[in-house]
Amino acid sequence: MIKKLLKFLFKALLWFLGITILWVLLYKYVPVYYTPLMAIRYFEAEGDFETKHQWVPISEIAPELQLAVICAEDQKFVKHNGFDVKSIEKAYENNQKGKKLRGASSISQQTAKNVFLWPDRSWLRKGLETYFTFLIELLWDKERILEVYLNSIEMGDGVYGAEAASKFWFNKSARNLQQYEAAAIAAILPNPRNYRANPSSAYIQKRKEWIVRQMRFYGTFTLEKLPKNDR
Repeated sequence: MIKKLLKFLFKALLWFLGITILWVLLYKYVPVYYTPLMAIRYFEAEGDFETKHQWVPISEIAPELQLAVICAEDQKFVKHNGFDVKSIEKAYENNQKGKKLRGASSISQQTAKNVFLWPDRSWLRKGLETYFTFLIELLWDKERILEVYLNSIEMGDGVYGAEAASKFWFNKSARNLQQYEAAAIAAILPNPRNYRANPSSAYIQKRKEWIVRQMRFYGTFTLEKLPKNDR
């Protein structure tokens, strides 16, 4: 009985690895048009609910927005391999001291969570997030991770991705966003269903100004600066 169980578990593990690796490889080349989070939000909604999402290549997303989300969410994105260890340690220490709970998820981790998983704080979800983060860092390059991230994350209530967010908040295409508009969208990412990019509350205005300062400190950002993956 034990031998049969071990054989079953081994086969299940092989199937899991095979399916997930192929899934990640597929999204290396194919646009992500729908995510588990979009489906969950749809079924959670009461009454009429419209999902706003439009995939665009990263070349059609303003560099200002690319830089704004990096400065707001993960300033070490181009340097780490998926996990900002120092930020994780700092967040853990603050949480242990009873300070305001805060996360330390990198852009790669957020991409893995939004594209492949569901919003939850369970250990199972966190473990799978770590696994998928490892896979996308292994099989994608940084440009692809950023492209999928900017096309998939929640940027408003029912609003997903840079193009839909740009049209929803500023009535323009993502390629035409200006610095403060990009910073406004990046500013609401911690809680996009409750915060507004336009018009901004006093809190979002303050956070937007901080992001703009970080963008100026960071300097010029281009996709050519992103590490390439030749796999």
